[in-house]
Amino acid sequence: MGERPAAGHRSVPHTADMRIESWAPAREQCVVEAVAAMVGTFAEVSGAVPTATVRFRAGPGSDADLLVAVLDEVIYLIDTTGRLPIAAQVEAGDGALDVRLSMVNAGQVELVGAVPKGVSLHELRFGREGSGWSCSVTIDV
Repeated sequence: MGERPAAGHRSVPHTADMRIESWAPAREQCVVEAVAAMVGTFAEVSGAVPTATVRFRAGPGSDADLLVAVLDEVIYLIDTTGRLPIAAQVEAGDGALDVRLSMVNAGQVELVGAVPKGVSLHELRFGREGSGWSCSVTIDV
C-alpha cells in the first residue's frame, strides 16, 4: 500500500449512517476535503459546472465546532435551495471560517446515495495529526 496523498478524503463503513474522513496539510483545506467527502457520499459531481456561488461565515468556535458548522450549513443549503457544492474554498478569519461554495442544481448531477440529514457529534474528531490535520465525522442520512 502506497503513501497517503498530502490531502484527500474517503468514506468508511459505518453501521447505519455514513462516516467520512479527510486530511490535509492545513486546517482549512481539511474542511474543504470534508465537504467534498460528504458530497461524494451521495452525488457524482465531477465535470459539473457551477451555476451559483454561496458565501457564509462559520463560527467563531473550536476547530470541531467550526467543522460541524460548515457541514451543517452545506446540508441546510442542499435542503433549502436544491443546490449542492461542487467545490469549496475555506479561509480562517477572527476565530471563524469564511466559506465560499461553488454550487450546482441537484438535478444537474447524478445522485448515487442518500442526501445527508445532519452531522453527528458522536465520535467526532478534528485536529492536528502529524504535520497536518485530519477529521472523522459521522453523517446522519
